[in-house]
Amino acid sequence: AASKLQSAEKLMYICTDQLGLEQDFEQKQMPEGKLSIDGFLLCIDVSQGCNRKFDDQLKFVNNLYIQLSKSKKPIIIAATKCDECVDHYLREVQAFASNKKNLVVVETSARFNVNAETCFTALVQIMDKTRGKPKIIPYLDAYKTQRQLVVTATDKFEKLVQTVRDYHATWKTVSNKLKNHPDYEEYINLEGTKKAKNTFSKHIEQLKQEHIRKRKEEYINALPRALNTLLSNLDEIEHLSWSEALKLMEKRPDFQRIPFDLLATLEAEKVYQNHVQHLISEKRRVEMKEKFKKTLEKIQFISPGQPWEEVICFVVEDEAFKYITDADSKEVYGRHQREIVEKAKEEFQEMLFEHSELFYDLDLNATPSSDKMSEIHAVLSEEPRYKALQKLAPDRESLLLKHIGFVYHPTKETCLSGQNCMDIKVEQLLASSLLQLDHGRSNLYHDSANIDKVNLFILGKDGLAQELANEIRTQSTDDEYALDGKIYELDLRPVDAKSPYLLTQLWTSAFKPHGCFCVFNSIESLNFIGECIAKIRAEASQIRRDKYMANLPFTLILANQRDSVSKNLPILRHQGQQLANKLQCPFVDVPAGTYPRKFNETQ
Repeated sequence: AASKLQSAEKLMYICTDQLGLEQDFEQKQMPEGKLSIDGFLLCIDVSQGCNRKFDDQLKFVNNLYIQLSKSKKPIIIAATKCDECVDHYLREVQAFASNKKNLVVVETSARFNVNAETCFTALVQIMDKTRGKPKIIPYLDAYKTQRQLVVTATDKFEKLVQTVRDYHATWKTVSNKLKNHPDYEEYINLEGTKKAKNTFSKHIEQLKQEHIRKRKEEYINALPRALNTLLSNLDEIEHLSWSEALKLMEKRPDFQRIPFDLLATLEAEKVYQNHVQHLISEKRRVEMKEKFKKTLEKIQFISPGQPWEEVICFVVEDEAFKYITDADSKEVYGRHQREIVEKAKEEFQEMLFEHSELFYDLDLNATPSSDKMSEIHAVLSEEPRYKALQKLAPDRESLLLKHIGFVYHPTKETCLSGQNCMDIKVEQLLASSLLQLDHGRSNLYHDSANIDKVNLFILGKDGLAQELANEIRTQSTDDEYALDGKIYELDLRPVDAKSPYLLTQLWTSAFKPHGCFCVFNSIESLNFIGECIAKIRAEASQIRRDKYMANLPFTLILANQRDSVSKNLPILRHQGQQLANKLQCPFVDVPAGTYPRKFNETQ
């Protein structure tokens, strides 16, 4: 209660922990000389204290106040620990102050920093009488204001801390980066460094837990795919518990890629149970799809091309239909439709072959007339196999036209058997034989350097053979022809395809041909040439007069010498190439006036 103090060379004590441990704290000396006291702050604890009576405290305070009042200095009462206030204790303090002149009570809380500064501000206002009477804010109002400041500062600080996304970050590093930020400084001033560090630590822990949660979630989401790989057989696992399934999984090669601690969780066990149920459901689904397929097969009135919407009303009560999804039912019906359509098309094709008399009188190179097509449809329309494709009329028409094309132009490309075409299978079967045959021909005609004479058999109709022979002789000198730096003697034997002595002239003791040129300029002459070649090969095969006779090479030559030929030139080229493919021989298209150049290429 002294108003004048002498404190030279005395240490300042900021807490009782310094006693006996002065060296561990910052040592700061009191100012030297005399110190005058201008006012007093009288603190009274209004909480429920331990091992003390409030009446004793108030009696002590009363005696202390008497001593302080003698100094004639301003006095302020600070009711402390109001956050744990006992109401009647506070009322007694207020009653005590009301009996004294100009004695003000300020309700404070050091823990929540409520009205702490107000105590000193009010005391200064009393000392400086020019400032007017101090304004004391009730504890609850001051507490609300203070808490609002803290809440706002905390919110800003937490947002600041949340900018840290690396859970490896340390408080030391982050605080150094944030120390000049106003939101950081405001929170430190209001709540302190310890709380700031705790808030940061909670955030880092949340980041760690979030990271663990995401990793775990990723593994759990990937676990169904792993189970589909490791435990895909329902028969193996249908009656196994999770622990038994784990033992089975351990034997799989890819098992080491799954975190074992994850498999020990309830989530993993639940995924396994769902996996087993999925396999059971999938098995049941497949069974029901097949059952539904058999149901469709029993419904006789389902025709090829019939829409699903027209059929659904007849299967709506079917057990399998009710079980599977709409997508599954449509998929099964689509599969059923493909099967019956394919079968109907095969039967339609068979029917066309049975009615071959309808196609005898069609023009070889012309599209059937509308009258002829109407006649064909009229005859076939009574057939059930024709009616079966009623809902697929465009496909039926296409099959009919393809059949007509195949009847008059039977090639492997137009063959209705596709890859099962006999021509394709024969080509595959004879591939190695043809290579060997080519090798034999090469040895016979080209490998020997002693062969200086070439015997050519020229086959044509209506003088074409002789014309080609004359053109060849025009390009040679004394029946000699130069090729690749070597001179060959030519022996040309043109024969008209109509000649009755064709086969006897082809092969004699004095003339053995090395090859045969077959020239044509019309469909008629091409067909005639084809028949002649067939006869020659058949004769060679039967009489077997020479082992190389059956291997005689043929070359088809289109002679475009007349203007009348050019009108049908595309057809002639196409038919000539088809016949050449059938006979396995070269085809040469010779434009008008270019016999010499093309003959050189042919040689």
